[in-house]
Amino acid sequence: MNPGGTQGTLNLEWRVVMRKSGFAAAAGLGSLVLLLTACGGSSGASNPGGQATSAALSNNAPPPGSLVLHVQKSNLGWVLALANGQVVYMYDKDTKGGTPACTGSCASAWPPVTGGNPVASPADKGMGTFGTVSGAGGVKQVTYNGMPLYTFKGAKMLTTTGNGLGGVWHVVKMSESNIVGGAG
Repeated sequence: MNPGGTQGTLNLEWRVVMRKSGFAAAAGLGSLVLLLTACGGSSGASNPGGQATSAALSNNAPPPGSLVLHVQKSNLGWVLALANGQVVYMYDKDTKGGTPACTGSCASAWPPVTGGNPVASPADKGMGTFGTVSGAGGVKQVTYNGMPLYTFKGAKMLTTTGNGLGGVWHVVKMSESNIVGGAG
């Protein structure tokens, strides 16, 4: 018997397996390089589906200190929301361009949207007009088409639990067509 004979056969088999797997790895790596080169990009500016690209959106970034509002999908459809996902509401007792009617205990449950220069997200289009109106204590409250905006205290992101409360609170309905690259 040759005690080293079995070991020699195993070493030979191992070298053959390693050589074959090495070729497979090299072929796989070569294919990956070709795939990445072919799909890596083109000099043309194609954007199938009309989706907004991050590069396009970053060129339209709102100025520092802005309060960004944007269109978001909720259980009621597309609605206007703050950048943090808080859905905004309008109050039926307010008048366009007038002093906000929700003050005191009302404003405790329905905090007014305040702060910064209100702007639409660069990812949105065809929006109405944003502005401000002087609220209680001289605070500048954000408006949409002249109507003061509020949030519902304690509401989670993109929830519309305040919609229809008391028959006077309503989300600001939007459309998918208000989104860059959206339908319409």
